[in-house]
Amino acid sequence: MAKILIVDDEAGIRELLSEILGDEGHDVALAENAAEARAWRNARRPDLVLLDIWMPDTDGITLLKEWSANGQLTMPVVMMSGHGTIDTAVEATRIGAIDYLEKPIALQKLLAAVKRSLQKPSTVGRSAQLTLAAFPRSAPLSDLRRRLQQIAQKSRIVLLRAGPGSLAELAARSIKPDAPGWLDLGSVSQPLDIKQLQTVQGGVVFVAELQRLGRTQQKNLAFTIERLERFHLHLVAVTEHAADALLDEGWDESLVHRLYEVNLAPPTLEEVKDDLPEMAAQVLLHLVEAGEVPRRRLSTAALNLLRTHPWPGGFGELRSAVRSLALGTLDEEIGVDDVRRVLPQPVQESHCAVSFDQPLRDAREAFERLYFEHHIGIEGNNMTRIAEKCGLERTHLYRKLKQLGVQVGRRNEES
Repeated sequence: MAKILIVDDEAGIRELLSEILGDEGHDVALAENAAEARAWRNARRPDLVLLDIWMPDTDGITLLKEWSANGQLTMPVVMMSGHGTIDTAVEATRIGAIDYLEKPIALQKLLAAVKRSLQKPSTVGRSAQLTLAAFPRSAPLSDLRRRLQQIAQKSRIVLLRAGPGSLAELAARSIKPDAPGWLDLGSVSQPLDIKQLQTVQGGVVFVAELQRLGRTQQKNLAFTIERLERFHLHLVAVTEHAADALLDEGWDESLVHRLYEVNLAPPTLEEVKDDLPEMAAQVLLHLVEAGEVPRRRLSTAALNLLRTHPWPGGFGELRSAVRSLALGTLDEEIGVDDVRRVLPQPVQESHCAVSFDQPLRDAREAFERLYFEHHIGIEGNNMTRIAEKCGLERTHLYRKLKQLGVQVGRRNEES
């Protein structure tokens, strides 16, 4: 029968539902909070989740949003609440919940909801595209997401001022994360027609770099802009060039002015390098859930080594590297040696400079962070050898790394 996860902070409800569903022949697992639910979901793929809305650590709606953003909403979820509202039920359904049960839950309603949910086709391997919503702990990325969605409420066009290797496509997919369609205008070389816009109605039209568009593609862009409202589309265009550069190349002046009316500069990966370990881990999780790679995890040392890489190819390069690591690693854990095989260049040397234009304390901390990251990468997270090389007592070393915000694990301590 089915694997069903019941998430509820009330022991009595968990036990009652477990007994009922167990008698029906289902394999039932229990979680009393969001933390336990996450751990179980990450370890196994349930066929169905019964999720309480009101819980002490993280409410069910937030957990549902998290699973959706991470590409983990590949199973039907039935929400439960003893004091829910119509608005809550509507929001849960919009996010991806398949049904909603009010407590106390009648036996027949429970069994009917479970039966309906289990009859829904599986979505494993068809998870949604990754968006900025998958990185809620990154202040710069959360800020970018809010700005994009605010712009999208008033404007159907946004220009992202970004060069090669940026977060532009990730940002573009975050404007309408539930959009039914996506059209990369740079991949269309022939004249665009109405039918092509109809197929992505309500979605996003994306241009990776304006300056790369030929004459026909420029006409396609103008054609699309005139029909954004009609087909409920949003246009996200990217360029690192000023408007004058396009005008000098013969672009239509009215088209250029329209494109540059609303613009935003997303951060580069270099500017959010402190968030790179979490980003890499989330990318890996998303790839696993999409069925693109086997189940793998990144070691702390591997994450630190990825953090020091310059990533000139931006988010696309990061995603490709993580995918290569997951596919090429023989063990369940991806280690430092695996990262070095995929990124063989000496990544530490590319970040050896410290700005002299900052206060002494900041410059010293920047140097110390690079210094410790260098040795963590070399020693593969062996803290005994790192302490010996740095001439520090291990307790002092741990305290120093925590102060600098350098992530470490307490494994591989053998000398």
